Amino acid sequence: MIEILEPKWVKCFRDFFELSGVKAGDLIGVLAESQSRQILLDLTDHALHQIGARSLRVTVPSPQLADPMPVRSTGATYAYDAYPEIMGSLGICSLVVDCTVEGLLHSKARQELLSAGGRVLMVSNEHPEVLERCAATRELHELALKSLSLLDNSSLMEVRSEAGTDLRINTVGAPCRGGGVILGPNDKIAYWPAGLCLCFPLSQTVNGRVVLDLGDVNLTFKKYFEDQVVLHIENDQVIEIEGSGLDATLMRSYYEGWNDPNAYTISHVGWGVNPGAKWEALTMYDKADINGTELRAIAGSFLLSTGANEFANRFTNCHFDLPMRNCDIFLDRHQVVDKGNLLPLTNHCLLYTSDAADE
Repeated sequence: MIEILEPKWVKCFRDFFELSGVKAGDLIGVLAESQSRQILLDLTDHALHQIGARSLRVTVPSPQLADPMPVRSTGATYAYDAYPEIMGSLGICSLVVDCTVEGLLHSKARQELLSAGGRVLMVSNEHPEVLERCAATRELHELALKSLSLLDNSSLMEVRSEAGTDLRINTVGAPCRGGGVILGPNDKIAYWPAGLCLCFPLSQTVNGRVVLDLGDVNLTFKKYFEDQVVLHIENDQVIEIEGSGLDATLMRSYYEGWNDPNAYTISHVGWGVNPGAKWEALTMYDKADINGTELRAIAGSFLLSTGANEFANRFTNCHFDLPMRNCDIFLDRHQVVDKGNLLPLTNHCLLYTSDAADE
């Protein structure tokens, strides 16, 4: 697809920045690498100029490949790992816009930046059309925060489907992340596209069976499942990948290529709340056009991810994001998603209030 400056995309970027409080005179850092998508950098520059903010762009060479397998959509760039001085100095900026290829979300450099007082707005490596459809809004932000509040106050998540999924996650003490796309005054990081409600389960808390059915998505490979694949999970570990088709064969081969037990463990679980994110999107773009972030946030989808989970003290660069349709999701027996459709949150907020009163 052609990627040139469009006034409508500049407006999307300006809205995105202004919702997070960027104003005239602010010093805004822009992090890039040599392989960053140029159109995203140009849109960032034009939007910040229209606002009247001062932009400071830093570009470093994209790093040499260091993993045993091809990687995409990890959220863990190591482009800035060798530049702690840069990360430490960017704390003087009002915020930092992340336009690296893989993103700072799970990176070592992110911690250095946050420790220096930095705040980060991540722009996913997507075609601008995807960002336009999944635009930042206050309504989306509020919906995501309400969903996160429910998850944060739960003790058990259960996920079931007619295809055979039956998964139990102990959510006690599990850090919750996700949210909308607005960086509030006390927030450290936000990203676009967004609209996710996630938690990072603690060690030994995930058990059951996950059935990846036809039409579910393997975002690491950027493809829909065409054969059913069953993951058997015991104490956070995928102990068996069941299936005789190409989808199962590819997953087994990719996992094995890492030769890393942590690759098979649960990273995070949750559901999407973004009505602008569409399941059909993968059919409309070449793989190089998109990062796949949109598919993680489809309203009512269940997201199972394997790989690194710092809260369970597990680290690996192998990562699978597996958005699933048609699931039922329960928090402490209260249903929040019915066959892939979000249920009204007001009812569940009342249920939690009632439960608390009963105690």
